[in-house]
Amino acid sequence: MNARLLATAAALALSAGSAQAEYTLHILHTNDLHSRIESINKYDSTCSAEEEGEGTCFGGIARVAAKVAEMRAELAGQNVLLLDAGDQFQGSLFYTTYKGKDTAAFMNAIGYQAMAVGNHEFDDGPAQLAAFTGSIGFPMVSGNLDLSRSEELKGKIKKTLVFDVGGEKVGIVSALAVDTPETSSPGPNVIFQDEAESLKADVAALEAEGVTKIVALTHTGFVKDKALAAAVPGIDAIVGGHSHTLFGPGGEAYPTMVGNVPVVSAYAYSKYLGHLVLTFDDAGDLTAASGEPILLDASVVPDPKIAAEVAEMAKPLEAVRAKVVAEAAAAIDGGRDSCRVKECEMGDLIAEAMLDRVKDQGVTIAIQNGGGVRASIDAGPVTMGEVLTVLPFQNTLSTFEAKGATIRAALENGLSQVEEGAGRFPQVAGLKFRWSAEKPAGSRVLSVEVAQDGGWVPLDPGTVYGVVTNNYVRNGGDGFKMFAAEGMKAYDFGPDLADVTAEYLAKVGPYTPKLDGRITQK
Repeated sequence: MNARLLATAAALALSAGSAQAEYTLHILHTNDLHSRIESINKYDSTCSAEEEGEGTCFGGIARVAAKVAEMRAELAGQNVLLLDAGDQFQGSLFYTTYKGKDTAAFMNAIGYQAMAVGNHEFDDGPAQLAAFTGSIGFPMVSGNLDLSRSEELKGKIKKTLVFDVGGEKVGIVSALAVDTPETSSPGPNVIFQDEAESLKADVAALEAEGVTKIVALTHTGFVKDKALAAAVPGIDAIVGGHSHTLFGPGGEAYPTMVGNVPVVSAYAYSKYLGHLVLTFDDAGDLTAASGEPILLDASVVPDPKIAAEVAEMAKPLEAVRAKVVAEAAAAIDGGRDSCRVKECEMGDLIAEAMLDRVKDQGVTIAIQNGGGVRASIDAGPVTMGEVLTVLPFQNTLSTFEAKGATIRAALENGLSQVEEGAGRFPQVAGLKFRWSAEKPAGSRVLSVEVAQDGGWVPLDPGTVYGVVTNNYVRNGGDGFKMFAAEGMKAYDFGPDLADVTAEYLAKVGPYTPKLDGRITQK
């Protein structure tokens, strides 16, 4: 075990008096890269050449490659697995342009050994994921997916994996969040099974094969990972993704122990490489867990070959990305920790931009899911590339009519999973609401008011209001099924939400972000 791990990780003896440890496994891991092929700045957006020159950038696939190669050299002769916990797709112009072909090439070059299916791997449907599985040199795994009805994916995703690592069998089990049909587009033929029950069955199957060292590679989020660690016997560790949870300094303990099971993740956007160290005794029981997330800052020199390939692939994107569309008077906060739990500056901006675009159609309320907000923007000139990093999903504006009761139900849905940092949290314009996290899900909204005649009046359950959102939410994404079922006169208005936001920024700029209390918590 290297000195850095001994100095900074919380090594934990798990079994006093156990047999002498005979086997140590090093797991290098990433998750939720979201197409951050290029390096990122402190706002998790694409880093500029100027910022790179100043040494203020993080990550990017060339830094991931360099650090993985360095760690493999440092651990030469030891037992190492390189894993990814899902959501490589979606998040930058690289995905919009190359649809995962770039990701496959780079992951192959780095030498990943397995990848869990993330919810965003379904953003372009099962066919796109199937094409990706055919272009990678390593298996994808997700044990709780029943793919027997999916012509595209049948036989292409493994339920479990077994690796021979240093003469020992290491099993991999996996699960994907069951609400993926609400957060992505798997279609009707991908059937989701309960995460815990599926993992229990898969662990039992591996144990029946004589596999005693079992790691769960999950895409369910930190809250669910902790619950699974407690609920599923036989799992030795969980390496997760989905919630973009920060581990290490300033975040959760790495590893976080749930009983005797270490749970880890590596934030998101290629900013960290996780390094989990597991020690097993002769019987295959875990006796110690330690490690750390390694920050991929400017001290990590990018792999030159991969960096050159990234630069070449970026050339066709430059004209679109470099176009300055507006000016920001101050940084606009679009951070996940803000936009999924409270009113956030970027949420206000996007919702106001949506409402401004359709106000002449009699629309008075805008609702944007916080999970659709993917980055912040720094002060100064705002490029189209920055806007596309914030809003990468190519969602379009959708308008419809809904009764006040439906709108209130939508707000309840948006607040129902706030403890998990779910993307359904509602950012709004044209209405304001007060809520309580202490109330049970489904009854958290305390009051709702709508803008009317220059003032505010209570939302009326029976009144029909004009609403604008994005096509994903209007069609029931993120649990907003009431919009799909009860919305009236629905019209997918058409403009891309990124274009709408860019045009609004240009119209009102220089834009000064502010919070006005439209969302308040008791």
